[in-house]
Amino acid sequence: MISTRILPGFIVLKFQENNISFTDPAIFRIFTFPFINGNPETALKDPFSIVITETMAKKYFGNTEAIGKILRLNAKQPVTVTGVIKDVPLNSHFSFDMLMSASTMEKMKLIDMNEWGNFSNFTYLLIPNANAAANLKSKLPGFLIKHISEDKRKKGYNYELFVEPLKDIYMDTYRGAPVNGNMSNVYTFSIIAIFILLIACINFINLTTARATERAKEVGIRKVVGALKNQLTVQFLGESIIICLISFFVSVLLSMLLLPLFNQLAGKIISHSIIEHGYIFILFAISVAIGFIAGVYPALVLTNFSITSILKGKFSTSAKGIFLRKGLVVVQFTISIVLIVGTIIVYNQLNFMRSQSLGFQKDQMLIVDFNGDSVVQSMSETLKNELKQIQGVVSVSGSGTTPGNGNSVAYSEVESRSGSLLSMNMNLYDVDFDFMQQYGMKMVAGRSFSKEFATDTTQAFVVNQTAAKNLGYASPNDAIGKKFNQWGRKGQIIGVVQDFHFESLQQNVKPLNLRINPRNINVFTLKIRGGEIPNTIAAVESKWKTLVPQRPFNYYFLDQNFNKQYATEDRFGKLFMYFAVLAIMISCLGLLGLASYSTLQRTREIGIRKVLGASVPGIVNMLSKEFMLLVLIAAVIAFPLAWFGMHSWLKDFAYKVNIGWWVFAVAGALAMMIAITTVSFQAVKAALANPVKSLRSE
Repeated sequence: MISTRILPGFIVLKFQENNISFTDPAIFRIFTFPFINGNPETALKDPFSIVITETMAKKYFGNTEAIGKILRLNAKQPVTVTGVIKDVPLNSHFSFDMLMSASTMEKMKLIDMNEWGNFSNFTYLLIPNANAAANLKSKLPGFLIKHISEDKRKKGYNYELFVEPLKDIYMDTYRGAPVNGNMSNVYTFSIIAIFILLIACINFINLTTARATERAKEVGIRKVVGALKNQLTVQFLGESIIICLISFFVSVLLSMLLLPLFNQLAGKIISHSIIEHGYIFILFAISVAIGFIAGVYPALVLTNFSITSILKGKFSTSAKGIFLRKGLVVVQFTISIVLIVGTIIVYNQLNFMRSQSLGFQKDQMLIVDFNGDSVVQSMSETLKNELKQIQGVVSVSGSGTTPGNGNSVAYSEVESRSGSLLSMNMNLYDVDFDFMQQYGMKMVAGRSFSKEFATDTTQAFVVNQTAAKNLGYASPNDAIGKKFNQWGRKGQIIGVVQDFHFESLQQNVKPLNLRINPRNINVFTLKIRGGEIPNTIAAVESKWKTLVPQRPFNYYFLDQNFNKQYATEDRFGKLFMYFAVLAIMISCLGLLGLASYSTLQRTREIGIRKVLGASVPGIVNMLSKEFMLLVLIAAVIAFPLAWFGMHSWLKDFAYKVNIGWWVFAVAGALAMMIAITTVSFQAVKAALANPVKSLRSE
């Protein structure tokens, strides 16, 4: 068994590189990253060695040889390039531009990757077979007992180790893999794709059976000259399959042309490997199957024509066939209405999350990220004072992180309502004295941090309302003065802050504590005035480069960064809407064809009615009401299905909208308008036709 650890991080070379991982030399024995230059066996053997991708090699060294070249870490420490690999595919489980030896971090005493209880890195094992994996799983409980001390168990430390196949991590893991997918979204779009195929099949069946009378003479003649029923069935099924295969080849071509656009829309990288790796044959088989399924009923209808009825001219489609066509139209619009309801609710939920009060101010907050540079930390107060002098900057604060950007979790012992120390892992914000005021956070009990109290830098803790509640205190005031011990830092709770959303609104607010800790300040937050934002940013950058030239100026806006948490939901909403529009368009095409044929069949009736004085609106109403009834039936079926589906989707959100009656009213009205517009196009055309021409043709 071979193992390696991968720890995502960042380093500062000539530029700040945020897409780097620290790892062990064994990584190249487990994974086959193609080397352009260098030896994978020795590339990361020594400290201060680095393997870079082809793109990074061009970025730093142009077209010259990169092997053996020196990069400067933090403008001081030399790092040797020992390998150049091909760029990691964008659809890979991994995401890095550089790999640095893990021993580098240990030499620089940045982190001890061998420390028990350090869960910062991902561990990968190369196991011979499934039996070895099962054997490893069985030994993990005993391994934990051996390494967790009795003292830690008494304090409530609880560890659990998992082993899962690499191929399952992207979709199925919930333990913070480097890159994750969403299986729920895959299921959702797969179902929508099946719905769209179903609607297309329904169109084919409806239009083929509706026009069955036009092929009656063909069937009769073929039967007269000796064609057998099986031969006719094969012919009509073959026609259906050929149509599907032509569509298949056209769709493959369109897919290849539109794939870049889809990738941009979906935020994923889907390659043409679906064709290169033989999946094309599976899709070919599916196309044949769809052609068979869509054509089997029309083929049976056509081959069951009676020769006698055909020759007497008395053939007409059966009542069962008409009933089936109407039922299929209902199915089509049921699916369409479900998708309309889903689109409305998805967009309503996204707007709800963006419009909710977060419990802090996020507008016009400029974040300068220096990733905890020790030099910057040592002069943080000087930097803050200098930045405050810039015109356009209202205030400056420092913190370990910002809302929506992740945070530390600390083992804590807090005095509960019963007086005992309750052990818990609590989310942690390291802040300075100005942080809470600048972010507009409100205290509901006690006080905020103040420089007037010397002990606030070492013994004071502020917790949020959720933490106070979880400790058993009925009122936030009851938590004030209670003992608090966190990683050896002992003190007491001095205040309770109103809950604020430091994570996405998909999550419930969790227990959180804030403390003063200048040594763990990673970012500055600058509240800036509107109106001259570009000039303010330029002035801040100029001041930054003057005061800390060794540290690149990296910044982002708090509101934009916080909203990135909803990027997946945004893409989901857009794709859902586009697929819904596509499904509705296909349904309308089928309805248009069916309405056109129905109108054609009633040409004589329409002519007679007009001669007898029927008005155009009356004829349009006559031709449309049958289809409107079908849409109404579809709405009655669709509403409970849509409610159930979207209620299940909303379960993933801690804060969500209520599904109001108006959503179904709007969806039903839209479906009715779409159907009326589609049918009326043919109805009006028929109603305006000259009745003399229609009666003459009869």
